[in-house]
Amino acid sequence: MQLDFKQLSQLPLFTGICEEDLPAMLKCMGSYQKKYKKDEIIFLESNEVRSVGIILSGIVHMIKEDSEGHHTILVTIKEGELFGESFSCGSHLDSRVSFFAAVPCMVLFLPFYKVIHSCKMSCTFHHRLIENMVRLIGDKNVQLMQKIEIISKKTLRGKIMAYLQNQSLEQNSRQFTIPLGRLELAEYLCADRSALTRELSCMEKEGLIRYEKNHFQLL
Repeated sequence: MQLDFKQLSQLPLFTGICEEDLPAMLKCMGSYQKKYKKDEIIFLESNEVRSVGIILSGIVHMIKEDSEGHHTILVTIKEGELFGESFSCGSHLDSRVSFFAAVPCMVLFLPFYKVIHSCKMSCTFHHRLIENMVRLIGDKNVQLMQKIEIISKKTLRGKIMAYLQNQSLEQNSRQFTIPLGRLELAEYLCADRSALTRELSCMEKEGLIRYEKNHFQLL
């Protein structure tokens, strides 16, 4: 599949980089793209991660599985965002989590070593790329902090409200669509799916929220 360089130039990672510079830059870095089906594994826990993934389309979940096979969604990674950067830039390349396609995805991979080491041409856009990546890594850390804040709530209702309020702030509206289905939301909140469904129903009856599938309104 041919890359849409106009679309790429609008992604956060390539902010400030001219569209006409992208073909040479991506070739210099040895980038490649790959398509994934829904539920297909991208990286498994313990896999060696040497490249940063940029989601061109779709959604990727970062999950952690326990010894009994139960897994928790740590972060939902959306179009234009990165994944794998924490491991590809660390001293230990083995992934501590798994990444899988929540929906059909197209991913562009950049070898991390070539991202942080300027080429012989010392391209100006290369320095801008590094600045953008550092900023996006910071954004990912904020997402993880939000997850900790949400699941630290003592009650399931508290977790649900904290999650929905975060989504409302991100989308700048009291009506919004969340990227998680019921099972995925239960996994994200470290809750039982049936208990989550019951609590959402109670919250709607009490006039706290309205919802239809993945669309919510805070009242």
